[in-house]
Amino acid sequence: GLASLENRKFNNTNTRKFITTQSIKKLKEYLKTEALDLTKGWKLPGSSNTYDISKLRTDEDLMEKFKDKTFYKERWIKENGLEVIAISLSNDNYSQLKKYCSKVYSFGPGEVLKIEEVLKKEGIKQLTFLGKVSKTILLKRPKFDIKALDMIKKAIRLNDDKVMLYIIEELEKICITILDQTLFIKNLMIPSGVLGKIQPTQEQVDDVNYGYWLAKESGKLDIGQSVIIKDKMIMAVEAIEGTDRCIRRGGKLAKRHARVIKVAKPSQDKRFDIPAIGLRTLKTMQKYKLDLIAVEAGETIIVDKEEVIKFADKHNIVVMAV
Repeated sequence: GLASLENRKFNNTNTRKFITTQSIKKLKEYLKTEALDLTKGWKLPGSSNTYDISKLRTDEDLMEKFKDKTFYKERWIKENGLEVIAISLSNDNYSQLKKYCSKVYSFGPGEVLKIEEVLKKEGIKQLTFLGKVSKTILLKRPKFDIKALDMIKKAIRLNDDKVMLYIIEELEKICITILDQTLFIKNLMIPSGVLGKIQPTQEQVDDVNYGYWLAKESGKLDIGQSVIIKDKMIMAVEAIEGTDRCIRRGGKLAKRHARVIKVAKPSQDKRFDIPAIGLRTLKTMQKYKLDLIAVEAGETIIVDKEEVIKFADKHNIVVMAV
């Protein structure tokens, strides 16, 4: 048919574009729900902005402004046998995952045997990690099954890299390949430069240069990815608590005008723990009066980029990638 994989490959060469149509009634329920949601995800060709097109129904000015425009939305679909099945380790993201995945399973981080059972039942051969499970759960004494307890006992150290590499080793024993995280989210990687309107001062740049070196050194030891600097002094180094709490700790010490520097580890394994920032990061900075965040260009994910930039500009926070 017109929408077959081979036809799409042929029609996508060079600068050619193509469109095929499908009845919304024939879509899976979660795809149908997304397609008919007028409030989010709609774009215009040539722009990364998103629009709530439901407003066009009641706002005559908007109707006039966009009367000759074509809105669209896009998402990954099942392609050549590739289907997305999610295993969630959190209890607050099921409804969101359901919009993008054909199946969603929810388990606690310590339910290793149940997770393995699902992976085998679904015939999973490729897996990628998204998000982060904080190691602080180890201090909260959650429920771990027999296999999880055995894995913890056998681990030489419980720092991030050692834990993740051990998990990958166990998954490879049941013939599952762990994919590079960035394969599916390259569009979220931050390019070099300043995002937004607020430009850094020389004093801020000096702190970034020092903090970048320091964060890389910390990364070599697999301690953390972030440091907080003020006037070339170290306010905080991220450890088990994570970036947001590191910001809080450093911000309290600095009082105001501290800077966040977040980088990838020198030998970053792209299968896990890719550095990421989002609106929550900026809100924590604003609360504790930090005025700049610098990340490593091409190695850091930014979530909700437009909202992050808008918030940063409003609160005079510099967002930059180096």
